[in-house]
Amino acid sequence: MQSLFIDYVYLVLIIIGLIMLANKLCIAYPIVLVLGGLALSFVSAFSHITIDPELIFFIFLPPLLYEAAWQTSWKEFWKWRRIIMSFAFPIVIITSCVVAFASNAIIPGFTLALGFLLGGIVSPPDAVSATTILRQVKAPKLLVSIAEGESLLNDASSLIVFRFALAAVITGQFHLQEAATSFLLVIVMGTLIGLTIGFIFYAIHRWLPTTPAIEIVLTLITPYCMYYAAEYFHFSGVLAVVAGGLLLSSKRQTMLNYRTRLEGVNVWTSFVFVLNGLIFFLIGLQLPSVTNQLGDISVGTAIGYGLAVSLVLIIVRLASTFGASLFTRFMSRFITVADANPGWKGPMIFGWSGMRGVVSLAAALSIPLYINQNEPFPHRNLILFITFIVILVTLVLQGLTLPWVIRKVNVEEPEGSIPEQQQEKIIQKKMAHYSLQFLEEKYGEHLIDNEHFNNLKTKLRTELDHFNRSLVEQEKYIDHSLNDFHNIYFELLDEQRRILNKMNQKAEFDEELIRKYHSLIDIEELRIREKRIEA
Repeated sequence: MQSLFIDYVYLVLIIIGLIMLANKLCIAYPIVLVLGGLALSFVSAFSHITIDPELIFFIFLPPLLYEAAWQTSWKEFWKWRRIIMSFAFPIVIITSCVVAFASNAIIPGFTLALGFLLGGIVSPPDAVSATTILRQVKAPKLLVSIAEGESLLNDASSLIVFRFALAAVITGQFHLQEAATSFLLVIVMGTLIGLTIGFIFYAIHRWLPTTPAIEIVLTLITPYCMYYAAEYFHFSGVLAVVAGGLLLSSKRQTMLNYRTRLEGVNVWTSFVFVLNGLIFFLIGLQLPSVTNQLGDISVGTAIGYGLAVSLVLIIVRLASTFGASLFTRFMSRFITVADANPGWKGPMIFGWSGMRGVVSLAAALSIPLYINQNEPFPHRNLILFITFIVILVTLVLQGLTLPWVIRKVNVEEPEGSIPEQQQEKIIQKKMAHYSLQFLEEKYGEHLIDNEHFNNLKTKLRTELDHFNRSLVEQEKYIDHSLNDFHNIYFELLDEQRRILNKMNQKAEFDEELIRKYHSLIDIEELRIREKRIEA
């Protein structure tokens, strides 16, 4: 046990080094980690490290999904909901069907049920790789928002397809009507369970006497409770975590205090950094064990199958994204859509951003070894190998070329959107304006003969005149020993939070920028409270 722990310490150190190398080379770190793990798989010292699929699904997947939901803007998610839904459900199902028929046609002895099983495994793109690259090349915000939203739902839909296909292989039976009903039930009940547990944890955060440390621990426990509760009743644990995470993310300003929000971000950033690094590195480490399990099928033949399935996936995703664009233009004649003319640039980028990752490998590894006590699961090892080839090909080929595609396509922000720099200036100006208005209307009598309030008023007026300066640069010479001033200033900060929440309800403001200024206010409150304690 101690030796295994030390091995993982070494792995984390290697991962950190590879991520620094990826940053130096300006390459998305999942690509470098998979290739690094692949190279290290030939070193005997690490050849015994394998992935336990139950560990991936229960230990790794819930917090990664929860963090993704926490970072996703509900406003952007709802704005692009039709595109996200089309990517997450119809495209995943179409991809699974095409892979099923294609693999049934080209692989001898591969039944249609096994084809759907493989399709459910390889259909969901990996969100971490795509969003990492999109952010690196500073792609338009709408592309990142849609990619993040898609990632929250496509894993759930693909795993549901995988679950039904696995049952069909094991039992030898498949009833379409029963499967469709069960599909809807799994989705609806998984979502309801996630929302229910989300409300329970919201109540704990909101009304029980917690501390920042307790609240951060509760956020770490929450996704596991959501996932386990849904899976216990055989519903979608993935959708439970996604639904609950989106709910609690929208309630963060009322659920958590300023200290928890600041400290929690640091904890979660480090936690997810290690989890993502380990997962992608472990994917690369699996090559020898996967290759050794091919049995009678030669490695060259298996590679050919993997390349064929990879080509099918790339073509189907490109065709599906362009088809979704055309369908959106058609439907815009009858309903209001977020973008009536998506064009070809956005679909081209989304079509090429279909890298596969951890969910696909974890699903493949979770296939049982035996259908019953005496009958091995058919083509299990081949499915594992094809999945590994698909991950490797899509990550390296599409991952390395996606930045080039984005630059060549040169997609622009949609018409009517305000540039980010201008949004910042508007936010700062409005915060200064309404802060002055709040002080003068509610505490005007204090401003007459109180030097500290006059100083604050002067500073806010300066902020209004020079609204490109940061809020956190204010108040360096305030006397922090004055309790009266502090209490009113904290009330002012709460008023600024209210102003930001009100601005966030308007479509022209980016929620990520709004959150940035929420964080600046939290930092300002923390700074003053810490100095108040020291005084």
